[in-house]
Amino acid sequence: MVAVRRIVVGVHGSLGSLQALRWAAEEARARQVPLTAVIAWVPPGGDLAERGHPSPYLRRIWNEAARERLMDAFEAGLGGLPADVRVEPCVARGETGPVLVDIAEQPGDLLVIGTGRRAALGRALRKSVGRYCLAHARCPVLAVPPSALMDEMAHGFRPWALRGRHVSVPDIPDMPES
Repeated sequence: MVAVRRIVVGVHGSLGSLQALRWAAEEARARQVPLTAVIAWVPPGGDLAERGHPSPYLRRIWNEAARERLMDAFEAGLGGLPADVRVEPCVARGETGPVLVDIAEQPGDLLVIGTGRRAALGRALRKSVGRYCLAHARCPVLAVPPSALMDEMAHGFRPWALRGRHVSVPDIPDMPES
């Protein structure tokens, strides 16, 4: 068994990736290893569309927007960059799964990814990053599920889920009038 020398985490701002970021930061802190936080981006319309009309200016804009999303994820998930963990932010162009697998290629790497439920339409339109990483990674992969609260937040308020549940509310005594 190879010791973990670096933790690589995929981050894009979803609730699942924020949970993975929190877990990865805590693990990096406990093991005293660097944390490489990766965000991958693809030009709007895909690489093929961008190759037809390349624009270095737009590439810079898209790269900066991805960097901002990465920093926003640290803000949302951890309240900013942790002071007690060496963080190596990484913004890379490409599909998320292949980018993560390429970056987490060293024997001492641990790849951390977030999981979560996807709607049927989302499953049909987008490939599963988790499945790709599990099938192609050359290092251990840890898939972190969202917390129960995050899972509920992702689905929003569903009043039909409350049907059949009985909640006991204690009686509140009347307050004496002053």
